[in-house]
Amino acid sequence: MIRSYQALQYNWFPRGKQRQVPTYGKHEGAKLFGAIHYETGQVYHREEEKVDVEAFIRFLQDLLSAYPIGKMAMILDNSRIHHATGLQPFLKEHPRLQLVFLPPYSPNLNPVEGLWLWLKSDVVNNVFFEKFYKIKLHISQFMKRINKQTMETIDRLLIRF
Repeated sequence: MIRSYQALQYNWFPRGKQRQVPTYGKHEGAKLFGAIHYETGQVYHREEEKVDVEAFIRFLQDLLSAYPIGKMAMILDNSRIHHATGLQPFLKEHPRLQLVFLPPYSPNLNPVEGLWLWLKSDVVNNVFFEKFYKIKLHISQFMKRINKQTMETIDRLLIRF
């Protein structure tokens, strides 16, 4: 989730004069699902009102529509919604979709976690947006930009040394 009240990150300021970013005291946030095509670096994302199994199924339906041919393997963390019993009928209806789970507590192996860090770093850290829709606008612009520069996405998120 991309919150409307992001923390300060990696800032320099004179001793005793910490930089302050105003907030408006609301707990709004953009709830995003995301996937990265391993070969092309293309990022696919969907914003939802809440994060639950129904929203995750809508995201999977969108992915299956975007890639209608061939098998699809999704590498996921162990979030509750990824293991929800309500997901099983959908997976049985779509046998070409295979879910592969990362080991527990290993966000370093999940490229999408790197995507969220990159998004927060470029869009919301150390910035105050007066209106929440402006955060959503900047998120959309970020996604469009990185989908035009897929080699940068591959270099940044998918290549491990």
